[in-house]
Amino acid sequence: MRDPAGSVLVDLHYHAGPDLYRRRHTSHDAGRAYRDVGGWAVLKSHLTSTAARAWEARQEGLPLSGTLVLNELAGGVRPRAVEQAVYAHGPDSPARLVVHLPTLVGHTHSSPLPRTPFHPLLDPERWGARPVLGENGRLRRDVREVLRAARDLPVAVATGHSDRTAALRIVDEAVRLDLPRLLLTHATHPMSGFTPDTLGELAQVPGLYVEITALTLLLGHRDAAHLGELVRAHPRVLFSSDLGQPDQPDVTQWLELSARWFRAAGLTDRQITAITWANPVDLLTP
Repeated sequence: MRDPAGSVLVDLHYHAGPDLYRRRHTSHDAGRAYRDVGGWAVLKSHLTSTAARAWEARQEGLPLSGTLVLNELAGGVRPRAVEQAVYAHGPDSPARLVVHLPTLVGHTHSSPLPRTPFHPLLDPERWGARPVLGENGRLRRDVREVLRAARDLPVAVATGHSDRTAALRIVDEAVRLDLPRLLLTHATHPMSGFTPDTLGELAQVPGLYVEITALTLLLGHRDAAHLGELVRAHPRVLFSSDLGQPDQPDVTQWLELSARWFRAAGLTDRQITAITWANPVDLLTP
């Protein structure tokens, strides 16, 4: 069985079908694409857990691990949903399951991309999640329960499509619980609202990782100069793709684009290795 540490790159955020919308690849096709470039991919779906799909693919030697996004469609914000996904991910997984807090949260899930629904009966608006913060501005009890459960399970928690205020509350609770690892999803995307400077102030939070994606650059939300600023501001940045859309670059294409961005950002070889391999491996493996 492949191990993320034996790969040359780790993509922590790749969309394969089935998902809310049509995707370029099935899970197995995605696994073959990453195997061909010597990489490892973490499959993500807003529709359902990818834990079992990743387990099945690994039995065929494909370099995949899974996620659970705690949307209502996938079981909601419940510790039991997390436990079920951990079991389906398999007892021999070389990578931790990534558990995302909800992504179907109103305006934060809006996108300029043309998207074709995967299933004609599926209306994403029907499944919008409640915000992770209650009316009092504090984390909801079920969110706190999931974070508490995650502390004792082989998972890494990600903030999902949380805005800056909610993400900071999640960070505070993770510190209080001594949660060993937490990922700020799309940290400097406009929907999240962090800047390199504000993330630099969080650099001393243990086990806190920061994600920036190729799709964020492809859509023009951020550029290569911003990527360079972020890498220099925070020591645990992860560069993932957030790809899989039929009209966006395939795996080999985004790797070629990434090499250009890294040069334009002025990143050193050591920094490139950190954001594409070492930091993702640290997040995923014991």
